[in-house]
Amino acid sequence: MTRSVAAVLVAAGRGLRAGGDRPKQYRLVGNSPIVRRSLAVLAGHTEVSMVQPVIHRDDEEYYAAAVDGINALPPVFGGATRQASVRAGLEALELRDPDLVLVHDAARPFASPALVTRAITAAAQSGAAVPVLPVVDTIKTVDESGAVTGTIDRGRLRIVQTPQSFAFVPLLNAHQQAHAANREDFTDDAALAEWAGLPVTTFEGEVGNVKLTTTDDFVRAQAQQIAGLIDVRTGFGFDVHQFGEGSHVILGGLQIAHTHGVTGHSDADVVLHALVDAILGALAEGDIGVHFPPSDPQWRAANSDRFLRFAVDRVRVRGGRIAHLDVTIVCEAPRIGPHRDAMRARIAEIANINVERVAVKATTSETLGFTGRREGIVAFANATLRLPWTD
Repeated sequence: MTRSVAAVLVAAGRGLRAGGDRPKQYRLVGNSPIVRRSLAVLAGHTEVSMVQPVIHRDDEEYYAAAVDGINALPPVFGGATRQASVRAGLEALELRDPDLVLVHDAARPFASPALVTRAITAAAQSGAAVPVLPVVDTIKTVDESGAVTGTIDRGRLRIVQTPQSFAFVPLLNAHQQAHAANREDFTDDAALAEWAGLPVTTFEGEVGNVKLTTTDDFVRAQAQQIAGLIDVRTGFGFDVHQFGEGSHVILGGLQIAHTHGVTGHSDADVVLHALVDAILGALAEGDIGVHFPPSDPQWRAANSDRFLRFAVDRVRVRGGRIAHLDVTIVCEAPRIGPHRDAMRARIAEIANINVERVAVKATTSETLGFTGRREGIVAFANATLRLPWTD
């Protein structure tokens, strides 16, 4: 029998302990906001037919930007407590009447599809189940002065995670009963289900399914993400354009005054074009002409910023990061030195990386060749990327 599975993603908290300039669920881990990662694992699961996000009413813009392109139901606003937020999500699903529902915290962005599958299977078998891990540390009780008063048998203790999974109607009824009884103090849905008399079982959790709460949690999560990017790639790019009529050139996204312009189908920015080819080369995804053919009139006089953003986005889609961009410009004129730092800053802005990861160098060809004769300008580029390993 086909069963309908929904999920409630709880993302209405403020996350103050995590620091930063925004609620923790909208902070980045790697290249993605953590709410996007959490939503994606639910929305992308083949057995989950709908995901109901629950957000804070002040976070609509953050949320829309973070999850653009992911298929989910329109978000609803949460309440003053996690319990109230879950209830809002469940009530929003009531008319859709799913058979099972998963409740997952947005602050757990590393849950795997396999964990979601186990959650669904467990709920289908028992009606209420939670992922757990065994306690591996010794647990002691202490008094007000900090003196040890006892040691707890850890063999019967478990650490509880999300997604927690339930038959939908019993969980909705339990939430509504608790609300009517003015009980808003449950810290997870399993505790509320236990209070309502529902038997709760357990299934295997995941060590990597950590909850991001403090600044230290984010530091460890970032380190974990970087440690997983073990496929280091280097790509090379080259571009050349001829000088022509005009009063300026475009280099590295900047307009620089010059005695000549540069001929080309787009804005003829040799720096950005070389960088695009370097990044695409490291990805083994062709070159700039494959993706933006000069025969296509839509790219005539186009701003090369969009080409670089496209290449950078290809890295993000592959789950990677740009480690370094390095450009060498060859020309007799214009002088590059006065514009070097501004060029680095502009490239970093377009690529959304730290300016310390961008190098711009310049040299002449000592009056030799076409660059020495001031007939054109050349750029060479290298891009170093870190990607997840794939066989």
